[in-house]
Amino acid sequence: MPTPSVDHKELQHLLDAINSVGSELSLPVVLRRIVDAATVLVGARYGALGVLDETGTGLSEFLTTGLDEEAEAAIGPLPQGHGILGLLIVDPRPIRLPDLTAHPDSYGFPPNHPPMTTFLGVPIRVRGAVFGNLYLTEKADGAAFTDVDEELAVGLAAAAGVAVETARLHDQVGRLRVVEDRERIARELHDTVIQRLFATGLALQSAAARTSDSAMAERLAHAVDDLDDTVRHIRTTIFELQRDRIPGRSIRREVLDLVTETTESTSLEAVVRFEGPVDLTVPEGVADQLVAVVREAATNVVKHAEASAVDIRVRVGDDTLTLTVIDDGVGVPLERRADGNGLGNLRHRAERLGGSMAVDHGVDGGTTLEWRVPLSP
Repeated sequence: MPTPSVDHKELQHLLDAINSVGSELSLPVVLRRIVDAATVLVGARYGALGVLDETGTGLSEFLTTGLDEEAEAAIGPLPQGHGILGLLIVDPRPIRLPDLTAHPDSYGFPPNHPPMTTFLGVPIRVRGAVFGNLYLTEKADGAAFTDVDEELAVGLAAAAGVAVETARLHDQVGRLRVVEDRERIARELHDTVIQRLFATGLALQSAAARTSDSAMAERLAHAVDDLDDTVRHIRTTIFELQRDRIPGRSIRREVLDLVTETTESTSLEAVVRFEGPVDLTVPEGVADQLVAVVREAATNVVKHAEASAVDIRVRVGDDTLTLTVIDDGVGVPLERRADGNGLGNLRHRAERLGGSMAVDHGVDGGTTLEWRVPLSP
């Protein structure tokens, strides 16, 4: 039997589809071109490309050709991967059927679906994993799909796999660039900005030591303190920039989410500050206790302090984690500082880790709670 020839127009469709794989076009556009080319090359009336969901057991996307928008709307929701489509998902090998309705796994068609008899389906693979399937139905001359049709469809499915792999690699490169940008910014903050701030602070301290104007000396001292505070915030930013390179738990995010959740339905103004590599150095067991203490301390402020503002600070030193909670409320009576309002529980959590807790009046009223534990037993 002679091998059917491919005319110039069909060859152009094939070349367009293959060339689009290496283009700057988006993945959906490339896959659409591949479906269109496959439909033309095998002489099918309808074509589709199904993308598997994350579980690999159903379809998350379904691109079609041969149906206009009105026909697609009349059919209703996209297929979910049942029947013959589901067979290809479970057993991803090329399949040709002279009458798909006669197959024992046939699921039938929804109302308003056009009749389809002949069927050709091939898997789309990416590094051995199945990404989706290419479906072609209703060969134009009414005959069954041939070996040549299957070879063409398999070739285009391979091109679709390359397109998917290329898109994934571009995405990975994009993420790497983001990481590199974060590292560059962190280096510049550390090597340039912080060093300049240190130099400025030393110059101000030197000026304060030489001036005979006490008011000026005081203002210079405050400026130095502000610079020190700025350096601490920049270091926190550096740790945050570097944190995304390390997979796993984000203690910062947990604390921020917890404080937001606790105070969002109140008028309380909450500020959360971090100092040091919180996400990098705090062990899991200490992190669990820290989150629990933050929850209880924030809840106490909301329920009992009658405060308008709370300042929550988490600081990691060389070997110690310190949580400080400062509010501007009514304060905790002396007789309740040991065990009142759940403070005894917070103290016990600190002591179990070999640490301590102290509660006192704030400088301008309110309450200051300091919870301090070692980073290692």
